[in-house]
Amino acid sequence: MPDPLMYQQEHFVVLETNQAEQFLTVSELLEKLQVILQKIDFQDLPSDLRSFNSVEERAKYLLDTTCELDVGPGQYLQWYAVRLEK
Repeated sequence: MPDPLMYQQEHFVVLETNQAEQFLTVSELLEKLQVILQKIDFQDLPSDLRSFNSVEERAKYLLDTTCELDVGPGQYLQWYAVRLEK
């Protein structure tokens, strides 16, 4: 039986075009995703995201189901769960 610790997602490493990698908490990543989603035209969103009524719901869905968002030609935004040692 897998250890539940394996499925805890408290911190993420975020990779973004022309930026150094960042380590963010869940709430920080959700906030970042919401800001980015607000800048993307509705018709440019992936079809699965258009079914949600709010930016908050879209950000949560992204966090729960994927690890990247298409933010434009030649640009990228990716995030991966990491475990930080104290």
